[in-house]
Amino acid sequence: MLNLFYTAVMFYTRIPVPNGIDHSEDRLNRATVFFPLIGWIVGGIAVCVYGVGSVLFPPELAVLLSMAATVWTTGAFHEDGFADVCDGFGGGWSKPQILTIMKDSRVGTYGVVGLGLLLAVKFFAVKAIFTTEVFGWAVALKMLAAHSLSRLTAVTIIAGLPYAREDADSKVKPIAKGITGGQLLVAALIGLLPLLALVVYTGLWLYLTFLLPLVGLRWWLIRFFRRWIDGYTGDCLGATQQLAEVVVYLSFVAFLWTSI
Repeated sequence: MLNLFYTAVMFYTRIPVPNGIDHSEDRLNRATVFFPLIGWIVGGIAVCVYGVGSVLFPPELAVLLSMAATVWTTGAFHEDGFADVCDGFGGGWSKPQILTIMKDSRVGTYGVVGLGLLLAVKFFAVKAIFTTEVFGWAVALKMLAAHSLSRLTAVTIIAGLPYAREDADSKVKPIAKGITGGQLLVAALIGLLPLLALVVYTGLWLYLTFLLPLVGLRWWLIRFFRRWIDGYTGDCLGATQQLAEVVVYLSFVAFLWTSI
């Protein structure tokens, strides 16, 4: 299990892992169960960078550095997928067109505009979470929950749709075999744990209702992907993670804003 965790770290982040970690297709497929746990790591890095940055710099700059740290940690893996989805579904009108556009390494207008708006929303939402209340365990758990739940949402897309590409050279091809019920259960437990810890720590059971927007987002994305490309791709998973992360942030911000 430790080797599978290291495999997940190697595949989803730029964090160094011990030498000799196997990256076979089977191991990459099984390592998908730890995708939400990667969210703990990335969210923890975001919190730590903001904590240090807020001592040295204004809050806005600390938030921007925190976001930059998460992008560096993942190598913009998911942001790239979101931009490709914007380009593919924005410029394509058939499955072959959409898949071809998403495969193109160049970023088009749809991708630039979409990613710019996404990052802007994320910046202001994260700023509100970090600065509206006292920086502490509750804030940290919110960030961990956003990153873990968003990755859990992407895992459920794997469980709900077939892989859309027929070519074998895709970087996500190793995890295109789907996920078993047991793996999905473990991923769900890992993904939900920060939110459950937040509920216990704050005593606010209302936070559990924040899962409903994620369920709605997953339902819409599955219908959307199935309609246009009959499944998912790695870019679709990246886009799902980014959108779900923002949805969680917006849920927390809406609660904070209406409670003031």
